[in-house]
Amino acid sequence: MDLQKQPAPPQPASAPTAPQPAPAASALRASDADRDRIADILRDALAEGRLSADEHAERVEGVLSAKTVGELEVFIQDLPAAHGYRATAASYSPAPNRPAEGAIPAEADGHVVAVFSSAMRKGRWRAGRRMHAYAVFGSVEIDLSEAIFEYQQVVIKAISVFGNVEIRVPENVSLRGTGGGVLGNFEVDTLDSLEPDAPVIYVDGWAVLGNIEAKPKRGKLVADILDRVQRKVDKGLRKHLDR
Repeated sequence: MDLQKQPAPPQPASAPTAPQPAPAASALRASDADRDRIADILRDALAEGRLSADEHAERVEGVLSAKTVGELEVFIQDLPAAHGYRATAASYSPAPNRPAEGAIPAEADGHVVAVFSSAMRKGRWRAGRRMHAYAVFGSVEIDLSEAIFEYQQVVIKAISVFGNVEIRVPENVSLRGTGGGVLGNFEVDTLDSLEPDAPVIYVDGWAVLGNIEAKPKRGKLVADILDRVQRKVDKGLRKHLDR
């Protein structure tokens, strides 16, 4: 008796692949600003007597070698300051790599130009949405560590030809860079702030036989400047009321 081949039963359609969830905040790579923030918490705990000198030294050593935000949290999990830090980290979302469409005008709000010379912008000044920096056989320094940010997104376009452009930002902002070098150096330290409303600074540029560098300035925070301005306003009001 011949055996008849039976058709293979139809295979069920494969279920659609579920979208991968975003990585938890604890799994994100730790930045130097994150390590500095945890080290500050440990220093305060030492000053308050919550940690002994040996415990403080051991934890600081671990903080310096930690790779992720979750590894950093281990060193402060038994300290009161950790509760506020975790609440902020839980709501963390990375800043976009590019500005929102239409958020930045094509025309620059200001220019910093150095041709066979040096130019500098620093101190308390209002940062616009777009700034252009050109260094041709010269040096440009843009220091945003004490700037007043009127906009959340700021673009700095930098061109260096046989020159040098240095950009310094507060350590609690987000920093992004897009560009490169032709026999030159283009270096932007990627920085992520845990504060959802923190300014985001985008550095776009090219270095031709030159250097473009953007880094955070340690110990400088946007909140420090805002608090100082508020104290001056309060002092002025008190003088006015005492008249």
